[in-house]
Amino acid sequence: MGEVDRYLSGPQLARLVSVDPAARPYYRALALAVRSLVLDGRLAVRVRLPAERHLAHALGVSRTTVTAAYDLLREQGYLDTRRGAGSWTALPDPSSLSADNPWLAASDEGMLQLHSAAPAATAQLPGALAQAARDLPRHTLGAGYDPLGLAVLREAIAARYTARGLATRPGQILVTAGAQHGIHLVLNLLTGAGDPVLVESPTYPHALDVVRQRGARTVPAGMTDEGWNLDLLTSAMRQSSARLAYVVPDFHNPTGWLMDDATRAALAGAARRNGTLLVADESWAELAVDDVPGAAPLAAFGTDAQVITIGSASKLWWGGLRIGWVRATAALVRRLAALRASVEIASPIFEQLVVARLFERIEEARAERRRTLGAARDALVGALRAELPSWSFTVPAGGGSLWVRLDSPTATPLAEAAACHGVRLAPGPWFGVDGTLENHLRLPFTQPPRVLTEAVSRVATARTAGPYGPRPAASLTPAL
Repeated sequence: MGEVDRYLSGPQLARLVSVDPAARPYYRALALAVRSLVLDGRLAVRVRLPAERHLAHALGVSRTTVTAAYDLLREQGYLDTRRGAGSWTALPDPSSLSADNPWLAASDEGMLQLHSAAPAATAQLPGALAQAARDLPRHTLGAGYDPLGLAVLREAIAARYTARGLATRPGQILVTAGAQHGIHLVLNLLTGAGDPVLVESPTYPHALDVVRQRGARTVPAGMTDEGWNLDLLTSAMRQSSARLAYVVPDFHNPTGWLMDDATRAALAGAARRNGTLLVADESWAELAVDDVPGAAPLAAFGTDAQVITIGSASKLWWGGLRIGWVRATAALVRRLAALRASVEIASPIFEQLVVARLFERIEEARAERRRTLGAARDALVGALRAELPSWSFTVPAGGGSLWVRLDSPTATPLAEAAACHGVRLAPGPWFGVDGTLENHLRLPFTQPPRVLTEAVSRVATARTAGPYGPRPAASLTPAL
């Protein structure tokens, strides 16, 4: 290997990690401890770790526990292993870091899920499922492939846009496998390697994933504590010559801000002057919690050729449906459908029928979300003010999360500490470019109030005790 082989014995590593015996799951706490040692430099890269049985003996745990911890470190890129030779500390390849995130975790292990802003299904779903089952047989006579989406669903989506003040024809709608699929199609069609893409900072992290995947250049425009800064957005458009800008004007993810009509009009005007195509993600648009004036879709302030709109059934009804849509010109919709065919031909018929039925009772779903999200938001706000009064935030009028400013730039280590106390968090850098926003957390209020209250209590304990203190028993089962 061209260097002196450095080795840690079982007792040496056991003294370094100092994992509390009460931590659960213990193997994850052990893996987090070793990873933290590597990241902060206390444990150098290319140090050979003790054999599993030796570390297990030193810690007084089973070999299976240590094996699971080593396996997790290998999966995350912090451990290299050669059969018959041992395991060495490592740092993950930066290009693979996106795989080391909780979205891809194989098991939730009873942890409280504050990393994901995904509400449970609404009460309208069972009835829509039954109706769709009755509707399905007459659709089985054909091939079952419609790259644009079922006519009945495209008609329902178009009618909803028209009711919201944006005249829309069914031919302007492409049904997709969720909003993320729509974002992927649009950016793959309209951007290429090196192209500048304007994004808000913070923004939806999976949109950043698509920009990076395309090899495009991310151009962040910061938001203030009051929302969008039009000067920053406009100057970023002009200076970067960005052909495309991804924005979330409706109950912005993660901040919860709602863009007012004046800002929408000004943004559309700036985009028109600078030749920038706006991609507006409306995944949260129907989820007002307070009584606020309804905002017209961003596309109502520009032309159909200037604004592409992304929508989704996941937040209003249920994420498991995996149905979204793109609204654009009919010509662009057909280009997107042709691109889609290279990956998958069409969305599932049954799920499309379910969503078409759900549109018939959309106001019931909106009212239900208003009640449940409102109660959850109030519980989260109350718990934070009681347990963590030094943290600050603005209570949003809708959406599904609080964007919380911490009293120090410690979001990532706090997320690691909270994991050892049974809570998964979404630290600010997930939502920023190049590791920024370390002094923020996104805390969703899409869980029941009792889960949120318990989660905040655990986070407060983790903040005080550090990553490897004792963890409360997992007495609550999170509602996913």
